[in-house]
Amino acid sequence: MEKYVCNVCGYEYDPAKGDPEHGIAPGTKFEDLPADWVCPLCSVDKTHFEKNA
Repeated sequence: MEKYVCNVCGYEYDPAKGDPEHGIAPGTKFEDLPADWVCPLCSVDKTHFEKNA
């Protein structure tokens, strides 16, 4: 699974880890995150993320 990085703060979403503190289980693909999910560090929406090259 591909990792995604926030363009604003540099947070890396790793699907293998998920975001358990915000109810996102490990193994959740970035594409499957809820529409209202935001970056846990800076609170921007998913449109501010890009695939980690």
